[in-house]
Amino acid sequence: METKMLSLPYAHVDYSLRALSGQAEGFGRFAIGGLHGPLYHVTTLADDGPGSLRDGCRRKEPLWVVFEVSGTIQLLSYLSVSSYKTIDGRGQRIKLTGKGIRMKECEHVIICNLEFVGGRGPDADCIQIKPKSRHIWIDRCSLRDYDDGLIDITRESTDITISRCHFSQHDKTILIGADPTHTGDRCIRVTIHHCFFNGTRQRHPRVRFGKVHLYNNYTRNWGIYAVCASVESQIYSQCNIYEAGQKKVTFKYLTEKTWCFNSEVEPLGYHDDWAGSRQGRGQIGMHNF
Repeated sequence: METKMLSLPYAHVDYSLRALSGQAEGFGRFAIGGLHGPLYHVTTLADDGPGSLRDGCRRKEPLWVVFEVSGTIQLLSYLSVSSYKTIDGRGQRIKLTGKGIRMKECEHVIICNLEFVGGRGPDADCIQIKPKSRHIWIDRCSLRDYDDGLIDITRESTDITISRCHFSQHDKTILIGADPTHTGDRCIRVTIHHCFFNGTRQRHPRVRFGKVHLYNNYTRNWGIYAVCASVESQIYSQCNIYEAGQKKVTFKYLTEKTWCFNSEVEPLGYHDDWAGSRQGRGQIGMHNF
């Protein structure tokens, strides 16, 4: 007797959707998000209530959040994301404005294919990762025009990857390590790759304490400097493009404490070959992450 396999509705679609969780590179590569949870469908652009993004993000169980609507979500307060969540904007165009996303003491979060624009108010960061959050992956997002930072990674948060994101129309872009007295931030490890920093003023990124791997990024026309290292920071810059505008300082070194910067220059093209100058003093060399 021939046995027929039962085919569940949307089984193939669900599998291909969740395949995203295995594609991260770098320090955030172990982030699984809501891989082992059910789908949560966002059906409204309201700030809160049933079917809202906020309702899904606050739930404690693992969830893979998808959108059945396109449009703008006006956040009235920070959107707190709990552990084991994937916020997957693929297939729709979702814009978040007003406030940003906060990941506090959580782990295994994936944020994909969202647009962030126009965050207003004191301490209005686009994405806050603090304290003690880990296994975070931010992928294919567009971020611009917030009153404070676009991405802040501080207070012992680690194992994070930022990939294929577009940063524009902003001042303080990415902060890694917030204070020279927070020695616990020595655990921070961040990978930033295949990102486009287009006309942002500074912090691509600005690093204290953490270990940061930058590769295959394109940074152009910054307003103050491209990358800043200080306070025991260790930065490995590999195969990046830096195209200066009027401001020529590419790498800025602050002498709060020691730092280490290593750049790997490719023989062809414009990779890590700066259209400007280095600024600062210290020892530059290899470091094994």
